[in-house]
Amino acid sequence: MTISVSRPRFQGRVALVTGASRGIGLAVAERLVAEGARVCLTARSPEPLAEAVTLLGGAEHALAVAGKADDPAHQAEAVARTLEAFGRLDVLVNNTGINPVFGPVLDLDEQALRKVFEVNVLAALGWMRRARAAWMGGHGGAVVNMTAVAGLRPAEGIGAYGASKAALIHLTEQLGQELGPRIRVNSVAPAVVKTRFAAKLYEEREQEVAAGYSLGRLGTPEDIAGAVAYLASDDAAWVTGQTLTVDGGLIASGGGV
Repeated sequence: MTISVSRPRFQGRVALVTGASRGIGLAVAERLVAEGARVCLTARSPEPLAEAVTLLGGAEHALAVAGKADDPAHQAEAVARTLEAFGRLDVLVNNTGINPVFGPVLDLDEQALRKVFEVNVLAALGWMRRARAAWMGGHGGAVVNMTAVAGLRPAEGIGAYGASKAALIHLTEQLGQELGPRIRVNSVAPAVVKTRFAAKLYEEREQEVAAGYSLGRLGTPEDIAGAVAYLASDDAAWVTGQTLTVDGGLIASGGGV
């Protein structure tokens, strides 16, 4: 995809994007680099991360640090290496999320439930804590958390995931208040986006699922990347503690998640 922008909103700025080897995270990184940013990408596997760095133009534009998003040591390493390589950290995008369980919440394995909240909520908090301590607390910055429309209303089969995203939405509001005025904290809540992560929600029945959306289609990673770029940029300088729903009109049309 060729991205055309009228002005480089992130020229001279540095971003850290978690879960960025593919899908929404990679699309966000592409958008930020296209608008002038240098980025640190994180994900679990080194090989896809290396491919992503190459896609983004190499070491001049991007750095990869592999590890588990909920590992404090990995978080500390990624933030430290970002500062070492690029000298600052202006934007944090908490994109990593997991949904390893499906079914009624009360029937789910307790350990799996704990893992969902550890990765989707506590890890995001850890990344924000480290970004503030390393740079943003003294220089300012913007955080964008990736939530979901499942965090706004009940969703069959993915209630645990939705509950974790609801917690992250509240955390976004809380930290938007606590970290102002230096640090803005917002979130984006997508509906179903055509990624490998969400494939089970639409594969082999995409037209049927898309029929519930006012815009008649499912989302793309680029749709979400544009919303993230807005919230991370100075165009949203007077926006904090907010969740931007990007759902193709699903909620407005009364459709289910």
